[in-house]
Amino acid sequence: MDKNNKNRIAILGSTGSIGTQTLEIVREHPGFQVRALAAGRNVSLLEKQIREFRPVLAGVWEEKDAQDLRTRIADLDVRVVSGMDGMLEIAAQSDADMLVTAIVGMIGIRPTIAAIEAGKDIALANKETLVTAGHIIMPLAARYGVRIYPVDSEHSAIFQSLNGEDPRTIDKILLTASGGPFRGMKKEQLEHVTLADALKHPNWSMGHKITIDSASLVNKGLEVMEVKWLFGVELDDIQVVVQPQSVIHSMVQYNDGAVIAQLGTPDMKIPIQYALYRGQRRPLSGKRLDFAALKSLTFEEPDMETFEGLVLALEAARAGGSMPTVFNAANEEAVALFLAGRIGFTQIYGAIRDAMERHKTIRDPDISQILDVEKAVRSQVISAFGA
Repeated sequence: MDKNNKNRIAILGSTGSIGTQTLEIVREHPGFQVRALAAGRNVSLLEKQIREFRPVLAGVWEEKDAQDLRTRIADLDVRVVSGMDGMLEIAAQSDADMLVTAIVGMIGIRPTIAAIEAGKDIALANKETLVTAGHIIMPLAARYGVRIYPVDSEHSAIFQSLNGEDPRTIDKILLTASGGPFRGMKKEQLEHVTLADALKHPNWSMGHKITIDSASLVNKGLEVMEVKWLFGVELDDIQVVVQPQSVIHSMVQYNDGAVIAQLGTPDMKIPIQYALYRGQRRPLSGKRLDFAALKSLTFEEPDMETFEGLVLALEAARAGGSMPTVFNAANEEAVALFLAGRIGFTQIYGAIRDAMERHKTIRDPDISQILDVEKAVRSQVISAFGA
């Protein structure tokens, strides 16, 4: 194998929305080599991916699913691993140069650290990694000389808008939001929305959890925290702007008053490919913006009174330490309860606030403390709201 080839990738979360779109890009650009794939429970789709892309290593979360997968692909020379140990092995030991972290949740933290320590660049689509452990991840990446390439459309837009500019000249990061399916509603109206309503995002096609987070504006709060760590700016230098058409994906304002924005269709393959090619442009099929048909772009301030997710996120970010972990863990568990039909939409906010009010902040938590806080908060939310 050519050791100079920098297009060898491993994907954690290959059967999810980001993972499957990453593999669509690989199909379009055959220079990529997929060296490892990992998924949660979708063994059937993972088997199809393995047969198409022929990785040397594959992983699933449960060992019983791993046994099933081994039986299904017994005719192939692919080793199958499971659990967190398997994820760590894929992250650190696969002969890939870049790890795509496309899994949802805090299980992405330890594999990301393992990949960084193994000297691999990261295409980061796992919000929780920086939200809860940014104070660990960013210094570690700097120490190992590893680059973190954002996959989220907004963070990729900021990354692109900063390209070639002196970061010391940043005046403000303008983080855009679509406003979600409930934009324009008031608090009392949110009391009656259904799961089907919440899953109808106006512009983007995403996984269920992220779609709910977009509807609550929790997602935008998580993205504010990510911006802080990714680009080394203060919270006061980040402004959320609602851009309902999802055409401007984010902007950077500089100290001379100039604003540089990244525009495009709402297509996640654009930021994914930009990350896979480490900030280099390559051809990509898909729709292009038609400005004549678009006619206008509109902007609004976020409704902080109705959508408490953003307010609570900013409170958690300002508290720092372990509080973002509390915010994130409470939201994850509450969203799971909402998806299961056990709580209403606005109870997501109640679960987050309750958890934050109960927590005593740990100022500089290590990974063990972060995971302990997550476990405790999840248990607390289930006890208080899941009965």
